[in-house]
Amino acid sequence: MGILTVTVRGQVTFRKGVLRHLGIKPGEKIELDLLPDGRAEMRAARPTGAIEDFLGLLAGKTKKVATLEEIDEAAITGWAGEK
Repeated sequence: MGILTVTVRGQVTFRKGVLRHLGIKPGEKIELDLLPDGRAEMRAARPTGAIEDFLGLLAGKTKKVATLEEIDEAAITGWAGEK
């Protein structure tokens, strides 16, 4: 465990190794839960959403309409890790 120094503005800097361990990249957010006895738990903030937030996201972005077969093939290829 490392020691962090707090600046006069109340800021701390985390080392790259810590951020890498947490899976946090520049510009991403961190969740901090305050626990009893002055402790805190920190983790990468992962966005949560509902399918309703996704539906229509690409509407009007293209004129191509995919068939169900093309959508199925794209899903199978994506899950297989192929491009």
